[in-house]
Order: sequence, then C-alpha cells, then structure tokens
Amino acid sequence: MSCKNKKRFKAQQTATANNSMEAFTFGDPVPVLDKREIFDYLECAQIDNWYEPPISFDGLSKLFRAATHHSSAIYVKRNILVSTFQPNRFLSKLDFSRFALDFLTFGNAYLERRNNMVGNLLKLTPVLAKYTRRGVADDSYWFVRYGYDSKPYEFKPGSVFQLYEPDLNQELYGLPEYLASTMSVLLNEAATLFRVKYYRNGSHAGFILYVSDASQNQSDIDKIRNAMQNSKGPGNFRNLFIHAPNGKKDGVQVIPLSEIAAKDEFLNIKNVSRDDMLAAHRVPPQMMGIIPQNTGGFGDVEKAAKVFFRNELAPLQSKILQINDWLGEEVIKFDKYTLDDK
Repeated sequence: MSCKNKKRFKAQQTATANNSMEAFTFGDPVPVLDKREIFDYLECAQIDNWYEPPISFDGLSKLFRAATHHSSAIYVKRNILVSTFQPNRFLSKLDFSRFALDFLTFGNAYLERRNNMVGNLLKLTPVLAKYTRRGVADDSYWFVRYGYDSKPYEFKPGSVFQLYEPDLNQELYGLPEYLASTMSVLLNEAATLFRVKYYRNGSHAGFILYVSDASQNQSDIDKIRNAMQNSKGPGNFRNLFIHAPNGKKDGVQVIPLSEIAAKDEFLNIKNVSRDDMLAAHRVPPQMMGIIPQNTGGFGDVEKAAKVFFRNELAPLQSKILQINDWLGEEVIKFDKYTLDDK
C-alpha cells in the first residue's frame, strides 16, 4: 500500500471513530410489586397481645386518596348511608359517618360501648379501624397507635363491636370489597404522577435530535448534548439554537416520538383504570360526575340511583343493623331512601 493510500485509510478510520453513534437515557427505576406473596404465609401474625391484619391498613389509608374515582365511590356510599341514618342520643350522625367510612375503606369498623354508673348504655363511640387490633384473648381489642405520648392499650373486654367484611383466608379481620382493583388505583395514580412529571421537569424522550451533518465535530455534539441535558427543570420547554456552517439541509433533524399517541395512551390508561375502579365499587358513573363520551349518555340517573341503592346500599344497611343484635336493643335505624326533595 502506498504512503498516500495509507494516509487516506487512516483518515477514514479517524472519521469513523469520531462519528460513532451515541445515545443516552435518563429516568427513575420502576419498582415491581411481585414479592408480596411471601406475606400470605403469615396470615394474621401475632404481635405482643394482638394480631396484625393480613394487609397494611396504613397502605389502605394512603390508597384512599390515590385516585379520584376510588375515593369518590367510597364517599358516595358513605353519604347515602349517612343521609338515611336516624341519629339518636347514643350515636350522632358525625360518629356514624366515621364508622361507615372506616368500614368502606378498611373492611372493618369498630364501636366502643360506654355505660353509665348503673351499667346501661350511655354512648357508642367509633374507634379508628386503622389502629384497632383483635386481641389474642377472646373478645379483646387493642388500640395500637404509637406516638410521643401514647402507647398500646386494651379496651375493656366485651365493650367493642367489630363489623367486618368476611375474608376467605382468615376470620379475625375483614377486607374491603375493592381490594381486587388495587393495581388499577395505583396505575391511575402512576399515570397522573407521570404526566405531572412530564410537564414539570421535561425528563422525557419527547423527540430524537438526529445529527448527520459531517461538518459537526465531536466538540459540537458535546455542546448540543449538554444544552439538552441542562434543559431539565422549570422552564425546560426552550428554544435551542444550532449554527452549522456549510451544513446540509437535513443535517440536523427533530424526529417526534409519537407525542400525540403518548397522550392518547395516557387517556386510555386513565379511562381503563377508572372503569376497573367503578366495577369494583359498583357505583353508576352518572352518580360520580363522570362526563359521558357518547351522545346517548349514561341513561336515567334516577333509575340508576334506585337500582344502586337496592343492590348495594340496602345490603350495607342490613350489615350495619348487626349492631342492634350486639346491643340487645334497637339503636340503629334507617329512613327509607327517596329521591324526592320534599
């Protein structure tokens, strides 16, 4: 090989090395919830003098506000129950509201019976289900909220009533009916949080900046890369100036990564996860302020409300009436559900 050809070959190798393609990604790692089955072996683990529930009540309380349609469906049921409840000197509407909300959220609700000096019923007080635990001893309950000035204490035996939604695997605690839609609630929340992050910090591959112009050297590429990486944070949607002397027409191209399709996918995730939540709670969409996407709408809201009450709220009222059996007297009463404004 001649000296001239050797120089040309060496120059081609240098150009190839300098013009090698590069790509970089950024983003947070995605947690995977696939190791929780190990806790199924524990069922209700014994801690000191009480049993822990089979699922984290702290997690259920956080899940309550994770998605709009999840909490809204619970509030709809709670509000209808409260509207039909007849308050009395033993249990006020506010206390019943707390009791009903606990049952719909945790699948467990507790009332403490407080007697007067002669042993007659004085008042029924709701106890926070999040911190109430079944004791190891029969008919014993513990309040296990820890704090700076608090410690676990045991209720008087026989003074606490537990209303619970039966579970298939154990008989100490109830579990909420919506538990099967937990992943849909979290997916809905994750989609919303991702969209918020999408707009706030711009850390997303919204497009590909394709540079094929031979006039750009490695130093120019580094400057463009640094300019794009530093565009994260507030004000990230900025203009980028690139000056390429003697550059080609298509030397620098901006290739979108289906931004419209990504938006549509976000809407699909929100809608599908919303439908899962509504199916789990069995609440008609027209009772939750959802705007129909079709021209026909959701149908008559009055008929839907009556069917909803008959199939969902009436059985709930029957469960709550178990309090009367525990007390031995009729304390809990409900009015007839009506849509009249009189």
